[in-house]
Amino acid sequence: MRQPVQVLIYPVKTAGSGWEVLLLRRTASRGGFWQGVTGGVEDEEDLVEAARRELLEETGLVPFALEQIDYSYSFPVEEEWRHLYAAGVKEIVEYVFVALVDGQQEPNLTWEHDQWKWCRYDQALGLLTWPGNIEALKRCECFMKARSSAT
Repeated sequence: MRQPVQVLIYPVKTAGSGWEVLLLRRTASRGGFWQGVTGGVEDEEDLVEAARRELLEETGLVPFALEQIDYSYSFPVEEEWRHLYAAGVKEIVEYVFVALVDGQQEPNLTWEHDQWKWCRYDQALGLLTWPGNIEALKRCECFMKARSSAT
C-alpha cells in the first residue's frame, strides 16, 4: 500500500537577474497537464529523501540545494487510484520543495511526461491547472524572492 503522502518539487535555475522553473507535461493518458515534479513517499523514506529521489527519477537532475518550503496541501484520492491506498484513505497530503539546479543540464523525461519547459514565474503560473500546484508555485516565488534578497 502507498502512503497518502507525496512531494511536489519545483526545480529552479537562475536566468539573468531572475529565475525560471521547470514544468513537466503529463502524457495524455495521465491527464496531459503541466506540473512540477511529483511523487509518493516510499516506506522508511523521509520527505527530503523522497523529493531528491523523485527529482532524479523523473528528470535526471541532482539539485545543489533542496529546500522544503513552509507549505503543504491535501487533495482527494481519485477513484481510479483508491486501490493503491489502505482502506479509509480519502486524501493525500503533498509537501512542497524548491530544488536549485544547474541550468545547463537538460532534463531526461520518463514515460510519465512527454514534454518539459523552463518558464518564468508568470508563464508557469498560467500553465498550471490544479489549485494546490498554483498556490505552491506562488509560495515558491515568495521563497525565492526572500532568498535572493538575503544574499
